[in-house]
Amino acid sequence: MEELREKLKRLQAVFASMESVMVAFSGGVDSTFVLKVAHDTLGDRVLALTTTSPTMPEEDRRSAIEMARLIGARHMMVESNELEVPGYASNPINRCYLCKSNLFTVCEAKAAQFGISEIVDGLNLDDLHDYRPGMKAAAERRVRHPLVEVELTKAEIRELSRELGLPTWDRPASPCLSSRFPYGTEITPEGLRKVEQGEQVLRTLGFRVVRVRYHGDVARLELESAEIERVVQPALRETIDREFKKIGFRFVAVDLRGFRSGSLNEGVIGEVRRPAAGAVE
Repeated sequence: MEELREKLKRLQAVFASMESVMVAFSGGVDSTFVLKVAHDTLGDRVLALTTTSPTMPEEDRRSAIEMARLIGARHMMVESNELEVPGYASNPINRCYLCKSNLFTVCEAKAAQFGISEIVDGLNLDDLHDYRPGMKAAAERRVRHPLVEVELTKAEIRELSRELGLPTWDRPASPCLSSRFPYGTEITPEGLRKVEQGEQVLRTLGFRVVRVRYHGDVARLELESAEIERVVQPALRETIDREFKKIGFRFVAVDLRGFRSGSLNEGVIGEVRRPAAGAVE
């Protein structure tokens, strides 16, 4: 714990060195922790900015408002529809780059409007090991990653969040709804609606960590391994099948491998990072 507290002191020092800060804020574990430490350090020189769109679950929008209010930080909600960004809806491999580029463009404009000197996000050390094309967008706009700067992992952020009394400390990760669509599958408002409603059905039935992966007429459910046996119990299985058909899916499948964060990146990371023949790294 002493090492963790030292990292927290280093994070506070990072923020103390900034004149003012805009936090790209989703209300999740990482950005809530960033906002809390930044606000404790700089007070009203911190502004949280959340972009809302059809790709953001309604539950996450409410959580962002609630967490900013709990912390006492200034908070701005900006409407932004990624589906209108050229190329985004076709769901290319660099979809996250297009999304983050749009987000940080909004952050840049608002930071300039309010005279804010720094923009930060909640990227953590563990994120560097996943496929994160959004990092390129951050680098292009000089967005800083304070959690990476002080080498904080997800587990450490959760532990420090608990120490600080943040209710998000044990919250499951909640990436945008577009992450449920395999690359190359068009992202539509109707598809996003089906995914969001399907995940809400599962949470209402008591499943905590859920992903509804969108495969056209098929909803592929990713659940925690311990929950897979439960989901195939006759009564529950029939309820899920009935509710998903009401939503608009024709078939419901359960992924026997269970929930994997970023499962649709499987097989992508190596392809993206492998240099072309004759390329020099």
